[in-house]
Amino acid sequence: MFEHNRETLDKALTAIAERGYWSAYPESPSPRVYGEGSAERGRQAFEGHLGERFALDQPGTGAWIGDERSPYGIDLGVTYPESSATDLIAAAGAALPAWRDAGPEARALTCVEIVNRINERSFELAHAVQHTTGQAFVMAFQAGGPHAQDRALEAIAYGYAAMTASASSARWEKPGKGDPLVMDKRFTVVPRGVALVIGCNTFPTWNAYPGLFASLVTGNPVIVKPHPRAVLPLAITVRIAREVLAEAGFDPALVQLAAEEGRGLAVELATDPDVRVIDFTGSTEFGDWLEQNARHALVHTEKAGVNTVVIDSTGSWRGMLGNLAFSLSLYSGQMCTAPQNILIPAAGISTDEGHKSFDEVADGLAQAVRELLSDDARAVELTGAIVNPDVLSRVESSPLLGDTVLESRSPKHPAFPDAVVRTPAILRVAPSQTDVYGHEHFGPISFVIPTSSTAESLDVLRRTIRARGALTASVYSTSAAVLEQAERAALDAGVNLSCNLTGGVFVNQSAAFSDYHGTGANPAATASLTDPGYVAGRFHLVQSRRPA
Repeated sequence: MFEHNRETLDKALTAIAERGYWSAYPESPSPRVYGEGSAERGRQAFEGHLGERFALDQPGTGAWIGDERSPYGIDLGVTYPESSATDLIAAAGAALPAWRDAGPEARALTCVEIVNRINERSFELAHAVQHTTGQAFVMAFQAGGPHAQDRALEAIAYGYAAMTASASSARWEKPGKGDPLVMDKRFTVVPRGVALVIGCNTFPTWNAYPGLFASLVTGNPVIVKPHPRAVLPLAITVRIAREVLAEAGFDPALVQLAAEEGRGLAVELATDPDVRVIDFTGSTEFGDWLEQNARHALVHTEKAGVNTVVIDSTGSWRGMLGNLAFSLSLYSGQMCTAPQNILIPAAGISTDEGHKSFDEVADGLAQAVRELLSDDARAVELTGAIVNPDVLSRVESSPLLGDTVLESRSPKHPAFPDAVVRTPAILRVAPSQTDVYGHEHFGPISFVIPTSSTAESLDVLRRTIRARGALTASVYSTSAAVLEQAERAALDAGVNLSCNLTGGVFVNQSAAFSDYHGTGANPAATASLTDPGYVAGRFHLVQSRRPA
């Protein structure tokens, strides 16, 4: 039915092998790309959800729940069907056999079609992401739309490659004294079972799509449990997936929504022995709990970390400051990849503009952030809004953590007067204050830390990431020897490293099909998005054999 998707699948398979630049879904919201009127239709579709019931023909209790409020000050008023864990799991289990029997190719082509249909709704999803996460619209369009869709396609490609790495059937002949022994053998991909995706508040699509599609393509029915503050983007996704599956003749219960207002449903679903795969993005506390209490399942978690920057020297003083200022400001630091700890030799650094003392580096970074965000109308299109009260509380109490280098301020949003917006706070702390910088402060909070040398900075990077994890690390140096030492420290810590970013590539952004997000080699995540290990445990191979 979806044979026209084969070319896209083949290109994705090539891309994951070659690791160069490739994207299936354009990131530009231009009408030249998505068609005249597409932006307006998407806005109208989003507004059509507000204050309405989001109907899904799936098992439910009859109750309608939902309490989403935009960080921009709008009550969404969308309600969703409440479902019990038992009913969702039973429906998913009943849908599994036919999906398993369809085989890898049919599943992969169907999954690609789902992503294509999601892409057609990118403007609608962008508004939904913006008003559940606080991302600025352009970021919500790109990260919540095409970038998330590329990550979905990447997971499909890895799943398909893993399932088809060996033959699905074989004739086995063993020579003997008389007639040879001849057997016909079949090897069938058997899914692990019902899968659960637990979404996060900040990147509901980008973080959920890899697990959703890695499980679905390998034959597992998926229950999608969004964060209570960010349901709408994943509800739209689930509805699209169910429509495509029904068109293809499959049970739409292969993808179901598990909306909730509290937090008990995730625990109930995760501890059910029939849930065999769990993907989670969120807090270290709940991620650790899942790893300890859902041992019956394959559990992939992405949690908190202490992303670290080591500054040794630079050949582009202004480029370095501008790049770091952007990274600290983007979405108010509410990204799992945003830098937090900035390690600088107390004696200062050499630059293309002469020697700079520690204070000059710290003050230069603070000034770069001020200049970047000096105009409120421009600033809010970069920072977005603060996603929830917990982040707001952290940034407002951050002056207690150290000596203020840059104070956070509250720009006024010209379009949304009730939006909660905060700019980055930068604080100076001593290397001995590991109780402060040794754990994540999620939000627009970063620390400049004077060290005795770059060697000590690399040692701090290694120790803190081994202990608490990180998704990114960055180093600035004009010394080939220091860059090599940083590579070794990153390998020791099991963290992805970026070197000398001074232009349009930023440490808190990663490209599907080329960059790995997370490694699974430190406590911040148990897997990488996406590598073969991320998909391999989601299915088994079961063989049958008979005399030919």
